[in-house]
Amino acid sequence: MIRWRHILPALACAMAGLSAAHAAYPDHPVKVIVSLPPGSGADTTARFISKYLAQELGQAFVVENRPGANSFIAARAVAEAAPDGYTMFVASNSPMVTNAAVFKHLPYDPVKDFAPVSSIARFPMVLVVSANSPYKTLGDLASAAKQAPGKLNYGSGTQTYQVAIERLHSRNGMKATPIQYKGTAPAINDTAMGSVDYTMAEISSVLPLIRGGKLRALGVASDVRLKELPDTPTISESGTPGFEASAWTGVFFPAHTPAAIVDKVSALVRARMTSPEGSSFIENLGGVVFVTTPAQFRDFQVKEIQATREIVKSANIPVE
Repeated sequence: MIRWRHILPALACAMAGLSAAHAAYPDHPVKVIVSLPPGSGADTTARFISKYLAQELGQAFVVENRPGANSFIAARAVAEAAPDGYTMFVASNSPMVTNAAVFKHLPYDPVKDFAPVSSIARFPMVLVVSANSPYKTLGDLASAAKQAPGKLNYGSGTQTYQVAIERLHSRNGMKATPIQYKGTAPAINDTAMGSVDYTMAEISSVLPLIRGGKLRALGVASDVRLKELPDTPTISESGTPGFEASAWTGVFFPAHTPAAIVDKVSALVRARMTSPEGSSFIENLGGVVFVTTPAQFRDFQVKEIQATREIVKSANIPVE
């Protein structure tokens, strides 16, 4: 016979202990993994968020950059980590959306292996060439690419940027040779040096080099011109109507992380990003604050995966 009068008090004590543990979270440093190198939008926002979480929660949030292998290394490390709130992922849409659309087999599941916390911000993409490039407009670049298919090359920092560039190619009848990099920064730097002909990346990554006279912006993938680049036309204005592309960043834990921890961190992330300091930080990078609850973030992610799969199919982008 089960002696419930003994078991129920024990269960109550166990539950109280778990609640107390969650309330005390964190009681030691938290690892914050980023799949892109320093200088990327994901890295920049990760460091901004981590500093605030450390101040509010009294423990260090230590950023670790693990770039390479199309973000597989970082994403898999988080997916396989203990679901205790001590491994956090600040990710872009590349590992959490685009990879699901361009790879047949992934070493992780972008949806099932993660617990969404909150999105952080969106960053419009910008098409750039070296400041010494002969191409002054998107029209110039498109003409050159069409006249000699495959002769020009472009740098691809992530799969998300490659999809955006190939979609631009599809809309303009362009063909060029992709050169893949382990992250956004090296692709941008080689474009500035003229080693590759052009690239597309989110605004926070390219803005310093545009302002420094190393890169020339040919078009912004936004519905309106950006106040940071008022003289740069939108790609729509340049002959590709309705073309928009952006990168976003967000926070995830491994799947099955306790809801109490997820909700606690989500509330702090949203409070920070919607504060005057958070808004100013993102605006200075050329982005827009974009926060969600865990449930809203999951819904957004799933819809983004489906939309990206449709783009990949319509643009005839090879699925590996």
